[in-house]
Amino acid sequence: MSPRFQSIYLLAGIFALGFGSCAFAVEYTEVNSTASTISFTYNQMGARVYGTFSKFGGVLNFDTTHPGTAQARLTIDLDSIEAGSDDANVELKKPAWFDTGSYPHAIFESTRFKDLGNNRYQITGNLTLRGLTREVVVPVLLKSERAIGIFDGELVLKRRDFNIGAGEWADSFISDDIEIHLRIVAPENR
Repeated sequence: MSPRFQSIYLLAGIFALGFGSCAFAVEYTEVNSTASTISFTYNQMGARVYGTFSKFGGVLNFDTTHPGTAQARLTIDLDSIEAGSDDANVELKKPAWFDTGSYPHAIFESTRFKDLGNNRYQITGNLTLRGLTREVVVPVLLKSERAIGIFDGELVLKRRDFNIGAGEWADSFISDDIEIHLRIVAPENR
């Protein structure tokens, strides 16, 4: 092969690599609340209890090529709690727990996204619950399946940090640690 053709193939290869990396850039700007889930687990008298929130909405601005500029906001309707029984659902809405009459929503707003490599990210943000705002860190794994992104995250909250289960419940038989599991589904925008 002549040096001229070698140069053309080399140049074509460089362009292909350059354009190829751009082709893999993906943006996520919508949250599919119907396909997403927010669940929690805790210990009660030595037994593991599972629950969910069925109503929430989110705003997302995430570009895989610029994760440091990403933003996210999640608003959870606390009245949509499902904790395994009608009695538990009613109790958790009362003033000693979520006090949904005064504080109907929990709100998470990101302040930083950090790329950890291998589709893993660390999202730092402020969680406001019962009128109290605390910084939380959420490790997240991003999986891409059939033109959708699935952000799987998990964090542990302390009930006492948000005065959940205050008063007579403060030292109760319910664990202080509440594990929150997030599965946020977003369609790709290419």
